[in-house]
Amino acid sequence: MVRFMKILSGKLVEAEAGDAQVLVYVNPSEAERKQLVEKDRLDEHTVASALDPDELSRLEFEPDHLVLIFKRPKSYRAADNFLFRVESVGLFLFADRMIVILVEDAPIFEGRPFARIASLHDLMLKIIYRSIFHFMEHLRVINNVSNELEQEVNRSMENKHLFNLFALEKSLVYYLNAVNANGKVVERIRNSAAKINLSAESLELLDDIVIENGQCYEQAMIYSNILASLMDARASIVSNNLNMLIKKLTNITIGIMLATFVVSLFSMNVPLPFPLPEERVLWPFWFIVGMCVVTVTLVIAFWRYKKW
Repeated sequence: MVRFMKILSGKLVEAEAGDAQVLVYVNPSEAERKQLVEKDRLDEHTVASALDPDELSRLEFEPDHLVLIFKRPKSYRAADNFLFRVESVGLFLFADRMIVILVEDAPIFEGRPFARIASLHDLMLKIIYRSIFHFMEHLRVINNVSNELEQEVNRSMENKHLFNLFALEKSLVYYLNAVNANGKVVERIRNSAAKINLSAESLELLDDIVIENGQCYEQAMIYSNILASLMDARASIVSNNLNMLIKKLTNITIGIMLATFVVSLFSMNVPLPFPLPEERVLWPFWFIVGMCVVTVTLVIAFWRYKKW
């Protein structure tokens, strides 16, 4: 799928194919990839890199265009089971147009930074800025989900909550690598500002991007360290809860076993020091029941005395 857009009065609006300055390819088909390689003279390997989630972020200079591969958070779905992943985005900046290649359709042009767009260079930087802000949003979500899972771990002994925490910890590792890689690309853009012909306004925005990306990395690092350091404690809590439950069940079983022993003792097929059944005396029955109650009471009293 291809979307055609252009910059009009500082806004990015939809446009016709012949008048478009920004071409957005969403998961391009084989025919579209062939067109990108043959008509737009893009490197086939670079096009494939823009669709590879494991590709490293990088900045390259071709004879007639600039190539930028960076990372952004992948849209989360319920089927991901608390695993947040990243995906690659490819930007190909020519003198008069920009080509954007995405794995899936995503709102990369939304937010306050896109209220005013001065040039294609400005648009490129704001797309990167939007990616960093998207990482920050996902980090807040991960932190909230982690807090909810902590409460579930404290209340429940199911392994699925721990597995979900492991998935969040793995997600933070992905995010740390992605944000760090984006930071290196941003640094190279700043070092190559003269070669890219960035304006003074774009340089100010680039400085803001460097600061925001650094803060995003620090926040992801803090969340990752906290989650990793508390994983052992949460596993110990689950183990301790299980031990407490087993201890309670064992004490209950002991109390029931003593009462069962009394009943079984008087149920043996041997002569007992009680009147014969034909005399219809009921006090032996209640005597046996009373002994059962006394044994259970003694077990409970001993249990509370020992504070088990």
